[in-house]
Amino acid sequence: MTSDIERRIKEHNSGRTRSNKAFRPFELIYFEKVESRKEARVREIYLKSAAGKRFIMKNKWPRSSAE
Repeated sequence: MTSDIERRIKEHNSGRTRSNKAFRPFELIYFEKVESRKEARVREIYLKSAAGKRFIMKNKWPRSSAE
């Protein structure tokens, strides 16, 4: 959760976030804006579930030309 997506991606890609340093580089494929931190956390938990991952794959941006 962040209010500055570009800064957060740069932090991840520079290796400053140890928990996912080994998975670099990151590319933003989907994001949502929500009204509260609580709403963001609930949505994050859903998006990390199997159903949420399917949702992201169907709705990620930019869409490939094959879709």
